[in-house]
Amino acid sequence: MRSLFYVFTACAVIALAFWAYHENYKTQTVQTEAERLQREISEARARLRVLNAEWAYLNRPDRLRDLAEINFEKLGLLPLQPDQFGNVDQVSFPRSDENETIFSIVNGIEVSNSGALTETYP
Repeated sequence: MRSLFYVFTACAVIALAFWAYHENYKTQTVQTEAERLQREISEARARLRVLNAEWAYLNRPDRLRDLAEINFEKLGLLPLQPDQFGNVDQVSFPRSDENETIFSIVNGIEVSNSGALTETYP
């Protein structure tokens, strides 16, 4: 009876050791992936900082003014006049069919909490 208990205990220890070994390697893999993602995020942030600096440099008002003056003949840019603005009712919007909406819902999901639609917020 004791030998059966020892064999069972040894098998349990071996199984737990295998499980711990497997979990250790899974953890190391996930940590390596997390470190890679952190590196990618930091590189993307660095690229974003460079792009923001370039955007700020390219959109300087004095530079844009100089470009507008250089290309005045090609572009024909003139200052805006007050009579160039209009009202919204002067804009002709396309007609929409009653059956067709701009944002058509395909395979819509019903709202699970219908009470949330009737709540009012202050």
